[in-house]
Amino acid sequence: MKSQQKCIVIFALVCCFAVLVALIFSAVDIWGEDEDGITEENCESSCRAVLVENIPEDVPFADNSTSHLPLSQGLYNLLDQALRVVEIVSPLWLLNSSDYESSFQPAARQGRALLSRLQGLKDRKILLRIASGRPDSSELITLSKYAEVHYLNMTALTKGHLSSSFWVIDNKHFYIGSASMDWRSLATRKELGLVVYNCSCLALDLHKVFNLYWGLQYKDFIPTFWSKRLFALFNRDQPLELTLNSTKARAYVSTSPDILIPKDRSSDLEAISRVIMDARRFIYISITDYLPLFGMNSNRYWSRIDGFIREALLLRKVRVRLLISCWENTHPLTFNFIWSLRSLCMEQVNCSLEAKFFRPRELSNGNIQGINHNRFMVTDRAIYLGNLDWVGNEFSSNAGAGLVISQSDDEDDRNSTIVDQLRIAFERDWFSRHTHSLQANKIPICNKQRTNRLAPLKLPHHGNINDEKPAPIRKKEEGIITRHYTDKSQKNTHQDATGGLVIENYQERGQVKTSHHDNKKLHMNVNDQDSEGDTAGQTVESSGSREICNLPL
Repeated sequence: MKSQQKCIVIFALVCCFAVLVALIFSAVDIWGEDEDGITEENCESSCRAVLVENIPEDVPFADNSTSHLPLSQGLYNLLDQALRVVEIVSPLWLLNSSDYESSFQPAARQGRALLSRLQGLKDRKILLRIASGRPDSSELITLSKYAEVHYLNMTALTKGHLSSSFWVIDNKHFYIGSASMDWRSLATRKELGLVVYNCSCLALDLHKVFNLYWGLQYKDFIPTFWSKRLFALFNRDQPLELTLNSTKARAYVSTSPDILIPKDRSSDLEAISRVIMDARRFIYISITDYLPLFGMNSNRYWSRIDGFIREALLLRKVRVRLLISCWENTHPLTFNFIWSLRSLCMEQVNCSLEAKFFRPRELSNGNIQGINHNRFMVTDRAIYLGNLDWVGNEFSSNAGAGLVISQSDDEDDRNSTIVDQLRIAFERDWFSRHTHSLQANKIPICNKQRTNRLAPLKLPHHGNINDEKPAPIRKKEEGIITRHYTDKSQKNTHQDATGGLVIENYQERGQVKTSHHDNKKLHMNVNDQDSEGDTAGQTVESSGSREICNLPL
């Protein structure tokens, strides 16, 4: 009997040991190098940061407006700094433009030049490591002769895509921003990012994110637990204390989605919420797509960021400006949700939400160029610079990375910090001739075909501030939904510096007419034209006609 019990105990111990071994080998670990001896204890925290932008030639700003280092030059400078290894994560690889594309857009050659520089790293005996979610990329297949390339099966892991876009150089320097390794990011799109030098503390933390992607190659499941070597060094509750451009600052790296976040790492949504909650005077947001739904083809309301903004407007009286791109992929409901936000300030003292859309120039051949691809937020206290659009499924499914930097609000340091530089860049865009205010009774049409393919929207239950419904005022008539307002009180408005409408005490009443079959569903087929008569709603391909369907930009 005792012998039998002993066998059972031994068998149980063996099983436990086998399970433990399986768990250990299922964890994601990083490649076994000493990382140049850089640790949290001896890393550099006296850093220099430079804003980099790509401004398309046909999206000019005033001669006296703010300008920053060209994006291509910033990336070249990083390659010049490289001594040992260059690590790159990008959602797209399409640097090698065609001869036709180069002929009508000379700036497209910047992509070829960057590709050549990357290939030349091998001759300098510098290792090039690339993490990508595109195993079918012909350009990466060619680059694999010069680099080590690891592919992530994001469809199997999260049913999403790899949207992160950043570089890490020797665990000392890095770039993070909106641009991908696509010739259009260096030619026809308006991009913005940050290059940081001699900042091994933050670079090492971003390197850990790269290594997480790197270790997921060949995996079609989420590891049971993560290696300690992937744990974050800093987060929103314990940010890095550093000196940035000779000014004290705090910073940390955030990522998405939650399922791919190891211990101690803040999520992008946590970072966004903290930046919004810490704002005292203003919140400026420049984003390609803003849509409080779970996805572009979803009819489920997603209140996370929308709720943060509503709280800032109503409870803390923080001024909010939203600058959103109006382009061929803009969802028509975007502007309904913006109207819902603006309606919160009706008859509210010190409540101000302004909204504009960035409408790129449309060429004579129908191509749209100069899309505002920026993805950042700046407040009086901090910046958030990320890779994701503000749409629900972006944060729940797509892999993204963000950077939060907060700096002193001391008036003596105005216009010198990264926070103030990004604010000035936003204001340059906001007051430029490329932006248009959202007009009363008018919703711009950015894509005419999409307005006829919308599913009914399931409006949320109205229980609290975060569940506020969109505020379109519409009437269904012969398959077309039009807006009807009954103005029975005076509209108290004033014009901003560019003629934009700023609603503060805006009194406007109307009625919503919906189907008798389901009063919770509201068809949103919009057929209004913008008051300025622009034609940005053309259903045309952008100058990058090889855009891959269902991929993030």
